Amino acid sequence: MLLCAFLLGGMLLTCSDDFLEVSPRGALDPSVLATEAGIEGALLGAYAQLGGRGNYFSGASNWVNGSIQGGEANKGTDDGDFVDINSVVQFKLGATSRVPSDRWNGLFEGVSRANAALALMAQTEDPLLTDEDRTRIEGEARFLRGHYYFQLEISYDQAPFLTAGLTLEEQQLVVSGDLWDMIEADFQFAYDNLPETLDQAGRANKWAAGAYLGKTQLFQGKFAEAKTVLRNVVDNGQTTNGQKFDLLSNYSDAFNAEFDNSFESVFAVQAAANSGTTNVANPDFVLNFIQGNKPGGCCGFFQPSYDLVNSFRTQNGLPLLDNSYNESSMALAQDLGIESSDAFSPDEGSLDPRLDHSVGRRGIPYLDWQVHPGKSFIRDQGYAGPFSPKKFVFYQSQEGTIADGTSWTAGYTAINYNIIRFADVLLMLAETEIETGDLEAARTLVNRVRSRAKDDPNFVKMDDGSAAANYSIELYDSFSDDDMARRAVRMERKLELSGEGHRFFDLSRWGIVEAEMNRIIANERAFLPLAYDGAQFSSPRNLYYPIPQGQIDLQGPEILPQNPGY
Repeated sequence: MLLCAFLLGGMLLTCSDDFLEVSPRGALDPSVLATEAGIEGALLGAYAQLGGRGNYFSGASNWVNGSIQGGEANKGTDDGDFVDINSVVQFKLGATSRVPSDRWNGLFEGVSRANAALALMAQTEDPLLTDEDRTRIEGEARFLRGHYYFQLEISYDQAPFLTAGLTLEEQQLVVSGDLWDMIEADFQFAYDNLPETLDQAGRANKWAAGAYLGKTQLFQGKFAEAKTVLRNVVDNGQTTNGQKFDLLSNYSDAFNAEFDNSFESVFAVQAAANSGTTNVANPDFVLNFIQGNKPGGCCGFFQPSYDLVNSFRTQNGLPLLDNSYNESSMALAQDLGIESSDAFSPDEGSLDPRLDHSVGRRGIPYLDWQVHPGKSFIRDQGYAGPFSPKKFVFYQSQEGTIADGTSWTAGYTAINYNIIRFADVLLMLAETEIETGDLEAARTLVNRVRSRAKDDPNFVKMDDGSAAANYSIELYDSFSDDDMARRAVRMERKLELSGEGHRFFDLSRWGIVEAEMNRIIANERAFLPLAYDGAQFSSPRNLYYPIPQGQIDLQGPEILPQNPGY
């Protein structure tokens, strides 16, 4: 250290180069935040990243990573719009592509925020923080860290696991690897330590942690362990305000902001509208509205695929588990290439009623806006197909309340996204029952989900009160064997959870993703040749995203190796 001393005006002055050590501008010293209020604020910041704001591909909805990549939705819009997503559809991502880079950065922002809350709590001496507060905060922060790492694991199959309090230099030395043990430990701590009820909706409680713990175990093939946890959630779980988990009476209410934080919501990304800023609205679906029309006025993305729509065909009230729904005798009537001014008759065959709560199609009421007119609602039918997204779209009666009218689009809404909802938990538990040998218990759980859709109030109606289509759904009388039971549960997840970001990751963990995706690609290409030009799924390359090249360049391939095939 350089030291100096000299006289000035009779005063002895000394100096050193300590003055060069300047605290970062625009950042608070951690000691200032190590208070009850500061720690709670840091924790809320970790919650805020769930929507992935600033990174289109890191939000919890996984509409690109799970639904488009999983073949239940096309990109939508046209070939030249947001071309980064074209590579997802065609499985042509590279190490320098935007999608994996944005997702990695957004998820690690969430990890950083969760660790910041943990680090602040470790150093605080604030007497206002009780032992109970400390345990709860640690449980919530570790739950959130578990969520962000779960998303990293299912997308990249590896990442450096960063704990709280590491310096930047220490973080850069953490070798990337499999994350499941650490993810499970975070959710186990949260499950064991979080309270069953909390004062605020949207926070993780014991039961949200249990659902995510069971999901983590399911993804690892730990079926007996997952069954124990998920059964406890199904039998005893409750929302933060103490309501017992159950299914809402009407399927469509699960995607209607008027029913946010209901007893079907296990854990959700919170959203608000018309608060004076769109920063608290749902940013994930802002592109996924009707192009040039209300609702939303932008941008025509996320159009359901032919394969998804045809999956809702029923025969004797049951789905076609052999995937024959795409055959010409079973595929739904659709209006590709037909002008809205020309005649068209909607499909008259039997259908699962959840179709018309999930997909906008010609001749069927589009919520309370109007009867879907077909081509005039679609930006480019020849590129994206004739169907529109319908889940997470606001009603005309909610315009200006649920939808934010203060920004460039009304697509910033107050509609929550359920990361886990109760129907999902029931179907995960059904899987564990099959894999541990109780087909009857699995059938009961699947039928519980189907029973809601079977009720007439769940049918979309025309203005005269008649059903908008030939809806026919029945319950399973039996599961004849393990194979039939697995196919039934897997189809039920497709129908019940369509467009909710789960499909690709389900197909991957079941070990059927390559065959399924190439089957879907072949079917979609027959209608949409440009969108699927050159598309092909290949293992092991397309099982996971590439590690962003910029991250490897920063840390080195010894610390952060590239995934196979890239």
